[in-house]
Amino acid sequence: QVQLVESGGGSVQPGGSLRLSCTASGDIRAYNMAWSRQAPGKQREQIAHITSSESTTYAASVKGRFTVSRDNAVNTVYLQMSNLKPEDTAVYLCAGRIWPSASWDIWGQGTQVTVSP
Repeated sequence: QVQLVESGGGSVQPGGSLRLSCTASGDIRAYNMAWSRQAPGKQREQIAHITSSESTTYAASVKGRFTVSRDNAVNTVYLQMSNLKPEDTAVYLCAGRIWPSASWDIWGQGTQVTVSP
């Protein structure tokens, strides 16, 4: 029954930074969380993952530029994006799952990020 809402998207120039938030309607401390993105003409790409114990992994396309974190006290997961590139333009979505689920059970609606000169 937990719902997710993304915020913080917008337009930025290449090289700029943006911080996305994913706020849940309830307790997510037991959830593994992930950020994915969907660009026109491309498949959805999972770009960042953070476990309930705060272990993180990243897709090669964003490694070194993006940082995922969480604050369970406010039921929020963050995605700090730096050195943004035009190819980062996409709708960014967050999702959650509880072990041992193999699928992402809850999803937000997404927030648009546009990177252009």
